[in-house]
Amino acid sequence: MADTIFRIFRESADPDRAQQMAAYMRNKFEFLGLMRADRDLLQKEVLQSKKALPAADWEWISQLYDQPEREFHMLAVDYLRAIRKKLTPEDLPKIEALIRRHSWWDSVDALSDVVGTLVKKYPFLLGEALTRWVTDENFWIRRAAIIHQLKFKEETDREFLEFAISSNLGSKEFFINKAIGWALRQYSRTDADWVREFLTRYDLAPLSVREASKYI
Repeated sequence: MADTIFRIFRESADPDRAQQMAAYMRNKFEFLGLMRADRDLLQKEVLQSKKALPAADWEWISQLYDQPEREFHMLAVDYLRAIRKKLTPEDLPKIEALIRRHSWWDSVDALSDVVGTLVKKYPFLLGEALTRWVTDENFWIRRAAIIHQLKFKEETDREFLEFAISSNLGSKEFFINKAIGWALRQYSRTDADWVREFLTRYDLAPLSVREASKYI
């Protein structure tokens, strides 16, 4: 089934829809034209099979990421999200490599969520890996460092969040300033006072302030 998913996806392609999807993603990727609901049905069996394995099948993930069409990249991301509880610190460098490859918000944000699961289970990763990510030359890696705690609520490491944000102030990159605002907005649901105080101490981009202030 793992091998046939390549054929199944391509046989189900919709060229007209593929053009629309590519345009929506600024023509950064080729598409088969598979809507999310259709893709979920087509990949259900292979994901169930792969989830039964004791560890991540990185060879298969690499094969998926080698394909030009975006649907294969997102299948790899869906697979990692499905097996996130089986991942170990040894998997993090490989996830980092995926964030750097075929980078766009859809894959990076989903992979950041996977990173969050790893960090919550192995907190030492904040010091050993994520601290380096905060100032990486690749802004997608920096975005992942900023937003990986989105679902942490009371378990958010505020010291790291402040470090990640303050290290990226002054950026002209939309996806960084959006990430800063998003991270603060989410955390404001847990501690609005901390976020209000944070906004008084730092000079954030207008986009970040707008996003951060939505719930306070």
